[in-house]
Amino acid sequence: MNDFVRIVEVGPRDGLQNEKQQVATADKIALIDRLSATGLKSIEATSFVSPKWVPQLADAAQVFSGIQRRPGISYPVLVPNEQGYDRARAVGVEEVAVFTAASEQFNRTNTNAGIDESLLRFEPILARAKADGVKVRGYVSTVLGCPYQGEVPLADVVKVAARLHAMGCYEISLGDTIGVGTPAKARAMLLAVAGEVPMADLAVHFHDTYGQALANIASCLEAGVRVVDSAVAGTGGCPYARGASGNVASEDVVYMLHGMGMVTGIDLAALAATGNWLAERLGRQTGSKTARAMTVS
Repeated sequence: MNDFVRIVEVGPRDGLQNEKQQVATADKIALIDRLSATGLKSIEATSFVSPKWVPQLADAAQVFSGIQRRPGISYPVLVPNEQGYDRARAVGVEEVAVFTAASEQFNRTNTNAGIDESLLRFEPILARAKADGVKVRGYVSTVLGCPYQGEVPLADVVKVAARLHAMGCYEISLGDTIGVGTPAKARAMLLAVAGEVPMADLAVHFHDTYGQALANIASCLEAGVRVVDSAVAGTGGCPYARGASGNVASEDVVYMLHGMGMVTGIDLAALAATGNWLAERLGRQTGSKTARAMTVS
């Protein structure tokens, strides 16, 4: 069994975009540079969406231009449309991500477009990215539940993930946006999608609303997934889902993986220190549970 797990650090984008307070551009740059020194190989840097919709990331170009990109590390950014792609490419972005949902109502609320419409928007992005030699990652949200429609049929999740993969996304991240999943449901969802998309091309992305994220990840690891999204210090949340807490903390995920005998290539102490540093910038006492425990010990 392959014991290497790649962590996709989403804190600088998915974490900070949902924080209530504005984070200084210099701090965003410092955060990414600190994360680059921990051994992470994938760090989602920012999002080139309209500042009107996501004011927390209005400085996307300045952030990406200011970070020290290290060899062997990918710094993907989110792009919702061709305009976002243009802005990203203008500052040297080499990997982008596109996003949609398995829930029609959630997608319309989040992106002002239905699922089919959003996928049509991605076609020119995928075509241009292929011509430019730019990798594209795909996100599917609400894979285990929607704040509007409730249960999301597995068939809908499979269909959207398969379409993104067929369009050219090298990897599909399956997101439990509101954190309602449990281990058995998470595993069943993953295996259903893996029936259409190779397991090697799948990632999981869990929020920790009900404290199930680590258990869900462990269940999916047993099913064969080897890519996990997480956010340093557990930052984030979902503005469209009342009560949804942040992403699972990267420090907690890495601690669990190392305890399972998995290999990540990440320096846990450096990651925890970065989480505590970010927590201070956000006005919190400490970052994740793992960071707190390591600080006390």
